[in-house]
Order: sequence, then structure tokens, then C-alpha cells
Amino acid sequence: MTRAVGRPITEVLSRYRTEDPAEAADVGRIRALTESAADPWLRSIPLHVTASALIVHPGSGRVLMRWHVRLGSWLQVGGHGDPGETDPLGVALREAAEETGLDDLVPYPDESLVQVVIVPVPAGGGEPAHEHADLRFVLATGSPDAARPEKPDAPLRWMTLPEAMEVTAEANVREALRRVGTLLARTGAGTETAGTETGTARG
Repeated sequence: MTRAVGRPITEVLSRYRTEDPAEAADVGRIRALTESAADPWLRSIPLHVTASALIVHPGSGRVLMRWHVRLGSWLQVGGHGDPGETDPLGVALREAAEETGLDDLVPYPDESLVQVVIVPVPAGGGEPAHEHADLRFVLATGSPDAARPEKPDAPLRWMTLPEAMEVTAEANVREALRRVGTLLARTGAGTETAGTETGTARG
């Protein structure tokens, strides 16, 4: 039987349709994790769940990217659940607000996942190499200029989707951005063209 703490994860996954065999395999591993782990969010286990978000400004069709020093790349925002948290979307919303200062974030266009992927994380910060079972959502803001970096070494930058695809070093993030582009096109987003940058940009 699914452990209670993992139930919100399995419920989110039950509504999600994978797009390729690799993603289906990752979903299978995450389902197995929720069955076997007392708490699939625990950072102390080699594979644990994280939740992240690609933040968009529908008016301009831009996406907000964050520089990750440890991985040396521009990525989406997000991370680990805090003790007692079990809802993936709730974790993504909290992490996104903390990392960007945006207080108007909402799921876009609904609460559906946009991607599920297991990614390797190199050793660092006192942690051994491990894997993140990352559940990814899309969040929207109506006040892009209000974004502020959480710390100086984690600058934020609003980018067009082609710009974001060019600067990220992670293939799985480029795939997430491709899906975001499809979503934005389907919802008719992207009527402005002005660019905005927050923090110190690094390429």
C-alpha cells in the first residue's frame, strides 16, 4: 500500500501522461520509491523527490531562469520539500516564491505537471552524489519586474525561450522549455517583446 506521505506524489503522477519511454521509466521508478520509502522527500536517501517550476510571464512569453553555481548552468527554480511537506505543487510554489521574491505566482494554465525526470546530482556541499526525482510545474506571474534573486550568487534572468534553450547546459531542461513553448503557443501567450534582467547575469 502507498505510504501516506507519498500519496500526494502518486496522485499527481496518476493524472500525468508521459511523453516518451524514458519519462515513463522515470515515473515508474518514482512510483516504486513512494511504495518503498517511508518519506520519499528525505534528502538522506540516494533517490528522493524534488519539485520545481518554470516561471513564465504569459504577456511576453518569457521564462525566468536562475543561475545555479553548483551545476554551473541556468535552470528552473525549485528544490527539496521541507519537513512535513507532502504536496509537490505546494513545494514548487514555496520554492519559487523564496527564490524569486514573486508573491503572485499561480499554476499555469492549471495544476498539471509539465515534466517528470530523474536527474543525477554531483557530490558537493557535504552531500554525496545522488538523484533527484523532479516533478516540474509551470507557474505564471503578472509582475515580472518584481523578481528579485534570493542571494547574490543566484541571479535571475528573464529570457525568451530560444535564449533559455541556448544558455542551459541540461538537455532535460531544454526539453522542459520545449514543452513550455508548446503550452504558451496553445494558450496564445507572448504579446510583448521587451526584455528584463534581474540580478547579475552570467552566461
